[in-house]
Amino acid sequence: MNKYDYETVSVIVPTYNRARKCKRAVESVLAQTHQNVEVIVVDDGSTDNTQELIENMDSRVKYIRQENAGVSAARNSGLRVANGEYIGFLDSDDRWLPWKLEAELTVLHAFPEAGMVWTDMTAIDENGVTIQDSYLKTMYAAYMHFDADRDFRVSLKVSDVWSNCPSQFQQKRCFVGNIFSWMFMGNLVHTSTVLLRKIRQNEVGFFDTKLVKSGEDYDFHFRTCRAGDVAFIDIPSIDYCIGASDQLTKDEYIGYIALNNLKTIKKMMVEAKNEIRLPKKLMRKRIAQSYAWLGMTEFKQNHFKAAVHLFKSLLLYPFDRRVLAYFILSFLPQTLVEMLQDSMSILENIFL
Repeated sequence: MNKYDYETVSVIVPTYNRARKCKRAVESVLAQTHQNVEVIVVDDGSTDNTQELIENMDSRVKYIRQENAGVSAARNSGLRVANGEYIGFLDSDDRWLPWKLEAELTVLHAFPEAGMVWTDMTAIDENGVTIQDSYLKTMYAAYMHFDADRDFRVSLKVSDVWSNCPSQFQQKRCFVGNIFSWMFMGNLVHTSTVLLRKIRQNEVGFFDTKLVKSGEDYDFHFRTCRAGDVAFIDIPSIDYCIGASDQLTKDEYIGYIALNNLKTIKKMMVEAKNEIRLPKKLMRKRIAQSYAWLGMTEFKQNHFKAAVHLFKSLLLYPFDRRVLAYFILSFLPQTLVEMLQDSMSILENIFL
């Protein structure tokens, strides 16, 4: 028996019209090797049979219903009633591997200065077929800039920290340190893999409900990393479902993700600019890329908005010829651009 077996983990599962998927997600928590859990399912105004399937699953499951207010508000509702010493987050279309909490609790006990731990993830389709074993660095572009061996303070073999580690992961690494500066380059943390100390969450606060639709988690994890050391276990501890029609990362939400990404880094530039230990040139390029990403997502719907953000990008980093190409194209009539869509790649290449 481990010394942390009696510590409670509160697992917050926001959901909306995913009754059967949500039930599978909750079952993956109840099947953990660490059994002392409370599962808080926050139903964000579902119109399906979510309540019927979830409400009487297990004595450890709490069902809360609220009017539809978005994923941030749902997570905040869960945080307000959570009783555990630790907080876990699980999106209702994902599933945890059975030892997920055991591994993360072991790491947090080994490194009491770390306020949060997260892991890699396996990408699966809606039928449960594995698409990619290690998906974190594919999904989050910030890993192009981040090197765990270089940027964390501590690096150990997972088996040196967690004695029950599955044999295939024993040579993988576990990392600890303060990576707040590198979070400026983009999100590194996938929410369904996180385990958070309640005391760190109390310090950080809640999810920002002004960041709507999608991409709200970057701000929360950025603030969590600002508060002190965090840990990363370089093994997949969850099955992450991709390609589903109800995902908040599908194409129609990309504009919200881009907007919330820009809002997050602009806020941190105001609140903590002097704490971000990165070269000024790199920071300028990062902000420029954020403006460019937003401008690109706006291009098909609103040329004026796109031009404003593309121009701001060019002011900060005038060397991106693709951004320049789209900035010039944004002054053409929408009907003409639509006529030229088949030749867009050719037009781009003029400037590339």
